[in-house]
Amino acid sequence: MSNTILDISGLRTQFGASVIHDNLVLKVQPGEIMGIVGGSGTGKSVLLRTILGLNKPAAGKIKMFGEDITDCPDEERRKVLRRMGVLFQDGALFSSMTVAQNIEVPLAEHTDISPELRAEISDVKINLVGLPLDAANKYPSELSGGMRKRAGLARALALDPEILFLDEPTAGLDPIGAARFDELIRELRDALGLTVMMVTHDLDSLNAICDRIAVLLDKRIKVGTMQELMADDHPWLHDYFHGPRARAAQDTVAGTENT
Repeated sequence: MSNTILDISGLRTQFGASVIHDNLVLKVQPGEIMGIVGGSGTGKSVLLRTILGLNKPAAGKIKMFGEDITDCPDEERRKVLRRMGVLFQDGALFSSMTVAQNIEVPLAEHTDISPELRAEISDVKINLVGLPLDAANKYPSELSGGMRKRAGLARALALDPEILFLDEPTAGLDPIGAARFDELIRELRDALGLTVMMVTHDLDSLNAICDRIAVLLDKRIKVGTMQELMADDHPWLHDYFHGPRARAAQDTVAGTENT
């Protein structure tokens, strides 16, 4: 694989004397869906925030689209950030704005297009994520949890990003809603050529749509397919992938290997 879209090398993050990541290395390829997992306190959200520029690393480099975003002028970093989309937990929508107004926020901030065109783009994104058009004029409080996530996803797609970051996208959804959201992410990846990096605890999501999985272990990261990580003898990996909640994933992998 070539043309790495995200290249992290020697990353060190810490808060005071507490070191979260040390000499962490990760490469994400264009078009893949990468899952990020790890135990409590391993710094999944810290890693995501650091990639997005919300935390400053103590050491190391983060290259996005070949540009070192840990050491570049603000204007260059801003250009790179425009090529990313982010969905935080529960959508993180502005409660005082309608869905359409939420989607138009990044368009108003990063472009000089007319209000009329912003409204048209908003309608397109609402349709793209499978929301009814009448959701445009609703406020977040009037939406179900699943609809809020889709509205947040529509906002994340407003600027036609090349890479999409998702923070626990299926958390709080029932199994049917989570499966449908997984399928939506895969369909968007295939249709738009997106690269997706998602923090999740959902084993079903990891098995259903992730090409590779990055596991935060011992302040570093181990990357592999579901099959490779399930065969690993690291104690945390064994507990995670072979516990009661992993049975469905194990059965699916076993079925795939036997076909």
